[in-house]
Amino acid sequence: MATLWFILVAFMLTMYVLLDGFDLGAGIIHLMAARNDQERRLILRAIGPVWDGNEVWIIAAGGTLFFTFPVLYASSFSGFYLPLCIVLWLLMWRGVSIELRSRVPSPVWASFWDGMFFLGSTLLAIFYGAALANVIRGVPLDEHGVFFEPLWTDFNPFSKTPGILDWYTILIGLMAASTLTMHGSAYIARKTDGVLNARARRILRISWPITILLTVVSTIATFVIQPQIYASFNARPWGAIFPLVAFIGLLGVGHFAFRNRDLAAFFSSCAFIAGMLASSAFGLYPDVLPAVNPAHSLTVDNASGSPYGLTVGLVWWLIGIVLAVIYFVFTYRLFWGKVTAKGDYGGY
Repeated sequence: MATLWFILVAFMLTMYVLLDGFDLGAGIIHLMAARNDQERRLILRAIGPVWDGNEVWIIAAGGTLFFTFPVLYASSFSGFYLPLCIVLWLLMWRGVSIELRSRVPSPVWASFWDGMFFLGSTLLAIFYGAALANVIRGVPLDEHGVFFEPLWTDFNPFSKTPGILDWYTILIGLMAASTLTMHGSAYIARKTDGVLNARARRILRISWPITILLTVVSTIATFVIQPQIYASFNARPWGAIFPLVAFIGLLGVGHFAFRNRDLAAFFSSCAFIAGMLASSAFGLYPDVLPAVNPAHSLTVDNASGSPYGLTVGLVWWLIGIVLAVIYFVFTYRLFWGKVTAKGDYGGY
């Protein structure tokens, strides 16, 4: 049951990255792809009806951790207190930027919030990547499952007292930013026409080889930093299907991007992201939070809740996930086509 919940939580986090990831990517390219007020409104209209709903996935994942892996929840939320506060402020910063931009008819007002939207989205992508890198690298857990990481120490990922930021976590953060730039530009290309569509396609074609380079470097660095990843794939060779999905997805992005097949490029980007996240989860299992000292690592066994709680929670989770899927299918079908300068798109 604990392993099942490990898979379900990983699934929820993957859905968050896939859905809110293109929102973040739209924010990253906001100032590059859109050159005037109308074009920037179109980018906001492309995500306006769905961006806040997409964030439900990470809220639901955090709530699910509360009863499925309570030890992990307590340890990680206290140990990562500083970066969690930064992420919460960036989420609010970005949300406020979207909501307030059009409230005052002033070019200065709009330009300020456009800059905040870009900055908040970019920093969130980098911090999310750094957070994943911290989990992969390991944290300084003691025998009681307690730790606290400062923002940085000596930038050495092999240190016994690592910080949130070091050269490895920054590398993964840059890879995350590049990946979501690619993801967001594919989405904006799919949702727009004209010059905005052309610029989004251009950004997609530029970010694609950058993502390839950072993926190769990050993969090599990950095998060096966390040998358990390689050991997991070596012990369970069938797990190679996950990096294979990522590889095919990344090739598909370039193949379809240069043929102006925007929807296929976007779904290829989804496959790449899902494959990379699944590979990370597979490589870490059975750990849910590795420690610098492997003896102190939290695993699916020593961090999970009671079997009764996991079983009852699964029933309610299934009910909730069915309702969520119905909502998202309905919303995205309703919002399927291209956005235009006319009509109402959530007030944007």
